[in-house]
Amino acid sequence: MSAPALEADGTIQLDVVKERRLKVPAVFAIVTVLLTVLFAVAPRGGTSIFRLGDPSSAIAIPDVELPTGLTTWLLVAVLAALTLWAAWIAWSYRPVPLWIAAVFGVVGVFAFLVWAAAGGLVPLPSLLFGAVSLSVPLVFGALGGVIGERVGVVNVAIEGQLLLGAFSAALLSSITGNPFIGLLGAMVGGVLVAFVLAAFAIKYLVDQVIVGVVLNVLVTGLTGFLYGALLVPNEAQLNRPERFGRIEIPLLSDIPVIGPVLFNQTFIVYLMFVTVAIVAWGLYRTRWGLRLRAVGEHPQAADTVGIKVAATRFWNVSLAGAIAGIGGAFFTLVSVPEFGKDMTAGLGFIALAAVIFGRWDPIRATLAALLFGFATNLQNLLTILKTPIPSEFMLMLPYIVTILAVAGFAGQIRGPAAAGKPYIKG
Repeated sequence: MSAPALEADGTIQLDVVKERRLKVPAVFAIVTVLLTVLFAVAPRGGTSIFRLGDPSSAIAIPDVELPTGLTTWLLVAVLAALTLWAAWIAWSYRPVPLWIAAVFGVVGVFAFLVWAAAGGLVPLPSLLFGAVSLSVPLVFGALGGVIGERVGVVNVAIEGQLLLGAFSAALLSSITGNPFIGLLGAMVGGVLVAFVLAAFAIKYLVDQVIVGVVLNVLVTGLTGFLYGALLVPNEAQLNRPERFGRIEIPLLSDIPVIGPVLFNQTFIVYLMFVTVAIVAWGLYRTRWGLRLRAVGEHPQAADTVGIKVAATRFWNVSLAGAIAGIGGAFFTLVSVPEFGKDMTAGLGFIALAAVIFGRWDPIRATLAALLFGFATNLQNLLTILKTPIPSEFMLMLPYIVTILAVAGFAGQIRGPAAAGKPYIKG
């Protein structure tokens, strides 16, 4: 913004300096060039087959067969057109709409799948079902991160909350034979980690990032020790959790493509849908959400109107830990029939990246978590399809998507103003 100018009538005229934001078109251009080089260097012929229906579904949908070479180059042309359109919008000093980025992402992924599936079959419902399943811990972890940072506490300890939640769920479900007891135990495990984080960060004003990292290391070591000393010698009694089964919703589960993905899931997945809706509604539509955001943005102002900053932060960080603990329960009550050492494998940090990529919003963070889950499941599918891409690159794929998403699209964005900053009354 330039210096104000005084007009003849005494009014002040402010000249606003516009800025071209070319980051999104640049990312579009890089992705388009990379796909073009890939399709040119490693061309694949034949036919790519996409299965849209579930064989067990009441509604039969025929498979879709596409000529691999022609389809990939047509889709590259669409990507190039979207890139030019986005560049024109950005050059006109306007922000690129989110829906254009979404369309570009879908077309880009589809082009890559057509190339990868040459001479093979892509079961689309299974691909999406696996993506949703792999995203469940990330979604719960991201929601915990959103609540924590919105109230002013950086929750780096998501990894520890997931891991202790998985351990507690496996132990209690094995002892009681009831997965719901295991789920409650997972929530308690997440709250315990969050309690320590809140105590040191809020009460004793210790650096929140350092506390979170230390807690992750502590929980990793603790669960590893208990796994070897307690679960391994008593595996049949203490590490055989009763798991949740699938709950099929009649009629809805027969909807093509999305029916099996959304309406033939386990209790924890349905709980995830409800939790996302409640957190998104509560954060922006309730007094709880208003107080939470006020404490995270301007704690001193919140204090002057009677909001107890320390108590608000403490209880909301605990709530965040309980939600993240549910994500840990998914590992042992749905995904894997037993607890394993370090079984979360760094997903807590991916969830933290989803919080940033989602701009500290529950819905956007959930979509970011689904994107990372899709990338992980896509890695498994590409291995089955035997694409010419090296297997080492396949293992890197989810993390590459995470880096590109945060650095390429999130960029320099402002989080809650008071996140990570201790509040000293007076």
